[in-house]
Amino acid sequence: TNAPSTAYAQTCHATVQSDDALRYIPQAIEVPRACKDFTVTLTHSGRLPVLAMGHNWVLAKEADMAGVARTGMLAGAASQYVDPNDKRVIAHTGVIGGGQTTSVSFPVSALQPGETYAFFCTFAGHSPVMQGTLTLK
Repeated sequence: TNAPSTAYAQTCHATVQSDDALRYIPQAIEVPRACKDFTVTLTHSGRLPVLAMGHNWVLAKEADMAGVARTGMLAGAASQYVDPNDKRVIAHTGVIGGGQTTSVSFPVSALQPGETYAFFCTFAGHSPVMQGTLTLK
């Protein structure tokens, strides 16, 4: 008999593409509640180097996005544009440039049902355009 469990296997990862045009594809991620950990892989298909067009992937509550982006910008490149002491940051990748890939895993238990989460790039000036939503389903 075929084991039906494979049909119900949860996808506990997502790939988010970025490029030189300041965008994420997709702009929405659904995290299955059944996952223990969730992994996001960020790719950069652009040609520009990290110093000119670096991107990261930062996860926080939507309400915290502006504050996290502000403190991240102040933290600067040496800190991957994320303040290491910012407790509002749930997860983040490092900053990558064209042709590079990075990923981050975080416990799904860090997400609360009913809360709206945002993912965004904290590289200087990118967060107003480079953002998306993440929801627990």
